[in-house]
Amino acid sequence: MLIFDRAYGQINITEPIILELLASPFLRRLAGVDQGGHTKPYWRTDQIINRLEHSIGVYWLLKKYDAPLAEQVSGLIHDVSHSAFSHSIDYILEGGDGKEQNHQDNIFAEFVRNSDLPAILKKYDLDPDYILDDKNFPLKEKPLPDLCADRIDYSLRTAIAYEDISTDNLQEILNNLIVKDNFWIFKNLATAKKYAELFRLLNTNYYTAPHAGAMHQAVGEYLRHALERGYLEKADLYTTDREVLDKLAVFHDSDPELSRLFTRIDNKIKFKDSQKNYDKIIHLKSRLVDPLFLDKNKINRLSEVVPEWKEILKNELGHKTIYLKFID
Repeated sequence: MLIFDRAYGQINITEPIILELLASPFLRRLAGVDQGGHTKPYWRTDQIINRLEHSIGVYWLLKKYDAPLAEQVSGLIHDVSHSAFSHSIDYILEGGDGKEQNHQDNIFAEFVRNSDLPAILKKYDLDPDYILDDKNFPLKEKPLPDLCADRIDYSLRTAIAYEDISTDNLQEILNNLIVKDNFWIFKNLATAKKYAELFRLLNTNYYTAPHAGAMHQAVGEYLRHALERGYLEKADLYTTDREVLDKLAVFHDSDPELSRLFTRIDNKIKFKDSQKNYDKIIHLKSRLVDPLFLDKNKINRLSEVVPEWKEILKNELGHKTIYLKFID
C-alpha cells in the first residue's frame, strides 16, 4: 500500500498485520475525527489533520527508527479510542479531564477489547494485553517533557499543515534525530533547540491559544445539550465528526438553544479571554518538550545547558487557564 503523507512524503506499507489493521472499521473511523477538535472554523484553515493520518505517522516514525513490530502496531492503534472531536470531549464526559485531556486513555483498553483488533493481533501472534500496556513501548509514549513518537508526529504534522515549517525544515529535524537506549536524541544542540522552540510556538499558537479554549468549550456545550435532550446517545460520540453534526442538524429548527450553541462551534460568535469579565474558566493542557541531544558523545538535556529553557519549562509546562466569555 502506497500512501502520500503530508509530513513524510510517500510511505510504502507492506507488513500484513499493518495492512489488516488499516482495513479495520475501528481504525478507518479515525479518518473522520479532527485531531484538534473542530478546528476549521477556529483556525480558519482547510488543513484538517485527522486521527488516522497521525496514527499512520506514528507507526511510520517507529518503523523508520527500527522500533520492534509490536511497538509499530501499538503506535498505529494508539488513538483508536478517540471520540468524535477528539479532546473537546474531555470537557463534557465523566472520566475526562480538560486539564489532562485523558478520556481516550482512560477508555483505551476497554475500547480495544470490544473491537475487532484483538482478533487481528492474535492472528499474528501478538498478545493484546502486551500491546495495550504503554510501559512496553517507551519510544511510542513517554511523559512530558520527553520526546516520543506520538509527540514528534503530532508536532511536525501540525507545523507542516499550518505552514510553520517547510518540508526541508522537517526533514532536517528528522535527519538529526536518532534513537538510543529507547530514547529519542538529537545529534546536536542546535536542532534540539530549534525543535523545542517550534514545539513551544505550536503550544502558544494552537494547543493553549484562547481560540482553542473557546473551541473546546463551544463543542462541549453543544454536545452536552444534545446528550441531555436525547438527540444523541453516548455511542454516537464514537462515530465521526460529520456523522454527529449531521445527526444534530435536524434538531436546530425545533431547538433554538441547540441552534444558538451551533453558531458558537461554527465560530460565528465573538469571544474574549479576560479575568475581569468571564463566564467560564477553561483549563488547557500546556505542552513543552525538553529534548536530549549529543554533545561530544555525551547525552545532555536542553534545559541543562540553556538556563532560559529551564525557566520556560517551569513557567509554561502544565496547564494554562482561559477566562472565557462568549459575546452572543
